[in-house]
Amino acid sequence: MTRQIVSVVGGKDAASTGTYASINPARTSEIVAQVGLADAGTFADACRTAKDAQREWAKVPAPVRGRVIASIGRLVEANAESLARLVTREIGKPYAEALGEVREIVDTCDFFLGEGRRLYGQTVPSEMPDKNLFTFRNPVGVAAVITAGNFPVAVPSWYLVPALLCGNAVVWKPAEYAAASAHALYQIFVAAGLPDGVLDIVFADGAQTFEGLERALTEGTVQKIGFTGSSEVGSKIGELAGRHLQAPCLELGGKNPMVIMPDAELDLAVEGALFSGFGTAGQRCTSLGTVIVHESVHREFTERFARAVQQAEIGDPEQDVLAGPLLDQKFADRYEDYLTWIQPHHQVISGPVGRITADSPRRDFTGAGGLYYHPVVVDGVKASDRLFLEETFGPIVGVTTFASLDEAIELANLPGYGLSSSIYTTDPKHAFRFREGISAGMVSVNNSTSGAEAHLPFGGNGKSGNGSRQSGMWVLDQFTRWQSMNWDHSGRLQKAQMDVADISPDMGFRL
Repeated sequence: MTRQIVSVVGGKDAASTGTYASINPARTSEIVAQVGLADAGTFADACRTAKDAQREWAKVPAPVRGRVIASIGRLVEANAESLARLVTREIGKPYAEALGEVREIVDTCDFFLGEGRRLYGQTVPSEMPDKNLFTFRNPVGVAAVITAGNFPVAVPSWYLVPALLCGNAVVWKPAEYAAASAHALYQIFVAAGLPDGVLDIVFADGAQTFEGLERALTEGTVQKIGFTGSSEVGSKIGELAGRHLQAPCLELGGKNPMVIMPDAELDLAVEGALFSGFGTAGQRCTSLGTVIVHESVHREFTERFARAVQQAEIGDPEQDVLAGPLLDQKFADRYEDYLTWIQPHHQVISGPVGRITADSPRRDFTGAGGLYYHPVVVDGVKASDRLFLEETFGPIVGVTTFASLDEAIELANLPGYGLSSSIYTTDPKHAFRFREGISAGMVSVNNSTSGAEAHLPFGGNGKSGNGSRQSGMWVLDQFTRWQSMNWDHSGRLQKAQMDVADISPDMGFRL
């Protein structure tokens, strides 16, 4: 059944100026949802509506807002299988992964429901008598949240849950190609009792969203931007926010390295490289970009890795597979371009390259009707290659070698991204030296480059983000502003740094 979806502003359906067909990438003839697309005016109007609703929502005591978050978690839990199956149908994510993604929403709610009673400020001693100092967390106001569709429900929850808990209103613009999943999550949030206008959902293309955001910033109806997507678009959003003296929360792309030391347990390293390189068909911001292998174990590792990739199951995401199709036709087109970056000095060690078809099957799987692609491992990648330097959003992993740990760290940092990273070693000295030298915001030891947990900070540096962090207590600083207050009950004007008691030491004293 094809769903009919439109934007919702202030609890009411909003007008559409165009349509978008969200397809099932495993069966491209199947339309999952017909999505009504709004224009820039609707986005700006949603921000005005949210501004009005936020004033009242902020008055709701934080512990009560926490109970709403608890209800969201329980509703997601009750609808977990239905939501996961919709995610699988709409973006082709294997069902087991989709179910894990839905579980992450529950984990996020479970963490933040208690923060409603822990939005702590401090009582601070004053330098003067009869005076008290305090600090408070205040909501920022309205947050405009723009998310990608590769994690259509988990990643949005990283923004929506803490933003709402802290007393903000949110205007959420999901990816069009994951609109049905996003709309289902929106319905769950509303069912938990959110007042109209506190959470609005707007479906629009990139150009209209950007124009609407620019209008809202000019009107002063948006105080925080959260964006998950490409580094290129994130840079433009950062520039726009900067013109309005705002610091956005940017979670961008990655070229995530995995270093294989000579003392690594190679079977474990291969397992980690396989999952982080080709899980979700390589379409995570934390997907493995380049395996940096010590020259002494290069041959053995690549032989094992190539064999694992060749044996991996690619196919129907409703079955037990490592990966399903690419997310959408636009990502398939882009991935075809990445494949042209393979050069004569490279060696493809994984087998066929390109789309899985009857003429180029993967064993007995022909990929009929879906956007399925062969997983690709490219050996012999050089530090000057585009395959080494640029993000490749899809099932392709490069391999290069190193001689010393310092060289490995230099190679790992060279592309200029800084999201996730991994090292396989049995020597703690190697692990901590790598942690100190790597520019990534996240480091794994003997684990894959993917695998966030709800109570840890998530985010990157360099081309991967502006240093902001999602998840855990750290994200509270994105959605609150610190306010200080001093209360002088002395009955007289006491001037800071001036009317301060002075106790003089005898600086000439000697034993």
